[in-house]
Amino acid sequence: MDDAEAADPFCLRPGEPDALLAGHPWRRFAVLGDSIAEGVADMVPGYSTLPFADRVAAELARVHPIAYLNLGRRGLRAHEVRAGQLAAALDFAPDLALVACGANDALRPGYEARADVVDAELAGLIRALQDCGALVMTVSIFVRPAYPSLPSWLRPTGTERMATLGARTTALAANLGTVHIDLARHPIANSMDSTSADGLHGNARAQSVAAAEAVRALGRMLAPGPAPAPEPPHPKDP
Repeated sequence: MDDAEAADPFCLRPGEPDALLAGHPWRRFAVLGDSIAEGVADMVPGYSTLPFADRVAAELARVHPIAYLNLGRRGLRAHEVRAGQLAAALDFAPDLALVACGANDALRPGYEARADVVDAELAGLIRALQDCGALVMTVSIFVRPAYPSLPSWLRPTGTERMATLGARTTALAANLGTVHIDLARHPIANSMDSTSADGLHGNARAQSVAAAEAVRALGRMLAPGPAPAPEPPHPKDP
């Protein structure tokens, strides 16, 4: 584990993933979605170079070898993910799947009027994967206080739209029984230094924090109750 990440209170502690995922049953992990699934991110010194979903796959594989398929591709809206990725994911026959999309819908004008349709696309993805026997993970991504890369006329509503998407995805996850990672109100969400230079995507620190939350969510599902005590952060060199 890299030095800065090991000292970051929101990231995985040494030995924590092995303790949380010990004996996990998953052997085939599929990821569907947009740039969040693909892993678009700027690197940050001291943090893992693995993006969110790839890091989760790597931690699962440390416990037991898994087959991994990441179909994520930047720029896609929810209906495009469903149309272009679901069939391949089902052919892969995953027993664990991550669905991460909707942000490209939420950042477009008129999202409020289309939100129910976006929810239906997400639900269609989730139910199809569940019907094939997969445990499905969902994510509400970090909601930033500003989105400076958006056109000026869209910036005032960017945060509001992303907060709406996060709340709706969290509610959908509760209704459908997914393992949900709610990052929308995470403490680092307000910190623009966890954002890539494009002003939209989380950087390597955000990716590591998201992976930590995903691993912990899976750990809670495997063993409800108090989490194993992780090792303390390594002290920094003087």
